[in-house]
Amino acid sequence: MRTEERHRLIGELLRSREEVTVDELMAECGASGATIRRDLDTLAGNGVLRRVHGGAKSLVLRGENPGYGQRELEGQDAKARIAAGVAGLLRDREHVWLDSGTTATEIARQLRQRELTLMPMSLRALNVLTAESHAGYRPTLLVPGGSLIPGELCFRGPLAEANIRSLRFDTAVVTPCAVTFKDGLLAHDLDDAAVKRAGLESAGRVIAACAGSKWNAAAVALVAALDAVDVIVTDRTFSPQELTQLGKHSVKVVNV
Repeated sequence: MRTEERHRLIGELLRSREEVTVDELMAECGASGATIRRDLDTLAGNGVLRRVHGGAKSLVLRGENPGYGQRELEGQDAKARIAAGVAGLLRDREHVWLDSGTTATEIARQLRQRELTLMPMSLRALNVLTAESHAGYRPTLLVPGGSLIPGELCFRGPLAEANIRSLRFDTAVVTPCAVTFKDGLLAHDLDDAAVKRAGLESAGRVIAACAGSKWNAAAVALVAALDAVDVIVTDRTFSPQELTQLGKHSVKVVNV
């Protein structure tokens, strides 16, 4: 098993249980104890877990936002498909507001050579969009300003919200922390919810990029009801009843 595959598996195990041991991980990964200990030390340094004697503990409570390092390990294939699905919905020369988070960074990778005007809400996405490119267009970038959140490297606060609301976008791409049929789009904290709300309220069209793991997950802050969303891009398979319910909210579903 490759290093990135072991790291992903360890992160997934710690989302489903509070603690794992080195012996358990050796059996799960087919790796030596020394290799697993190096993996745990690396993941601890990235804020994914806390090292304890003989293993590691999760740092995340139910409903709490996992660190960027842990989320980056999870669902990479699904995020890549969702990012491609979102990119396919955007037209050249659109003005686009792009949320922060790991899925948003994947979307930024898909837009590096698109003729768009983009306001990305994280330095990670900005770094992707300004990486060296030898062919094609390069997007025009607008930087929102505001407070930069350590670890996440995303923009938050009243200044960011005011700058977003001073513009009008063709499309807002929102990456919610959780989604439910009852409450709609949710975020893990109030500041994140406020920025997301400013983005979608400043746009003519709203695309929500939601991995299957986000559906019916726990989060504390309401962003917007499903009525505010025009298109959901997701890898989740909906039942006929759920599709009917989404249809009542005039939400189009793009499965990837």
